[in-house]
Amino acid sequence: MTTTVKARPAAAAADPARTNKRRLSGWLVARIAIVLVGAIMMILPFVIMISTSLEPNSATLPTPPHLLPLNFTTANYSDALSSNSFGLYFLNSAYVAVLTTVAVVVISSMTAFAFARFDFFLKNFVFSLLLAGLMIPGIVVIVPQFILAKNLGLTDSLNGLAVFYTGGGVAFTTFLLRAFFERVPRELDEAMTVEGASTLRKFLRLYLPLARPALATAAVFAFLGAWDEYIWALTVITDVDKRTLPLGIAAFQGEHGSAWGLIFAGSTLAVIPVIIVYVAGQKHLISGITAGAVK
Repeated sequence: MTTTVKARPAAAAADPARTNKRRLSGWLVARIAIVLVGAIMMILPFVIMISTSLEPNSATLPTPPHLLPLNFTTANYSDALSSNSFGLYFLNSAYVAVLTTVAVVVISSMTAFAFARFDFFLKNFVFSLLLAGLMIPGIVVIVPQFILAKNLGLTDSLNGLAVFYTGGGVAFTTFLLRAFFERVPRELDEAMTVEGASTLRKFLRLYLPLARPALATAAVFAFLGAWDEYIWALTVITDVDKRTLPLGIAAFQGEHGSAWGLIFAGSTLAVIPVIIVYVAGQKHLISGITAGAVK
C-alpha cells in the first residue's frame, strides 16, 4: 500500500517531463521544417536558372519551369564566353569590386580603430551620423549623388564607381569593426604602450591580427555589394566599354532579344565569383558578424 502511494507522485512528476519533452520535440520539428522551406525557396531559383541555361536558347521561358534540363546543351555558355563584351564586363566588375574591397577594408579599419580607442570632440555625434546614413535608402539620394559625381568628373568611370561604392560600404564595416576593436582587452594595449609601441604599431601588430574574422567579413560584404550593384552603375555609366557585369547581362536582353538561355548562362557565370568569395571567407563570416554581440 505504501509503495503504491509513493509511486503515484513519481509518475505524476514524470508526466510534466514527458509533456515538456514532447513540446520541445514538436518545436524542434517546426524549426527544422521552417528552415527547410526557407532553404528550398532560396535554392529553387538558382536551380531553375542553371536548368534553363543548359537548355537551347529560347525567346520564352518554359512554363512551368524545369528543374532539370530537357534538352541538355552548353551552347549558351559557349556563346557567353566567346563574346568579347562578356569578358570585358567581367573584368570591369572584377576591377571595381577588388578596388572597392581594398578601399573599404583599409578606410573602415582605421576609422573603426579611432572610434573604438580614442576620445575626440563630437565622437558620439559623428558616429551617430554614420549610423544614420545606414538607415537612408540609397535610391533616395541617387539624384544628389549623380549631380556630385558629374561635378567631380566621376561619371563613366570605373574608378568613380569604386569611389561611391566605397562611400556606401564604409559605414556598415566601420560599425562592424568598431564593435570588434572594443572587445580587445585594454591590458594588451597598455602592455604594448609600456614597451614603447606607437599607435600605428599597436594598430598593425595587435588590432589587425586579432580582427581577422571581422576584416574577412567586411571584405566579403564589400565585394558582394560592389559586384552585384546595378542601379548606380546604370545611372552613371553610359559608355558601353565601361559596363559592369550586371549591366552587360541586362543588355543581353536587348542585343539578342529575349535570349533567356544566354541571359541565365551569363547570370550563372556571374554567380561563380560570389560563391568563391563566400566560401573563402565562410570560416570567419559568422564569428565576424557576431563579434560585437557579446561583451
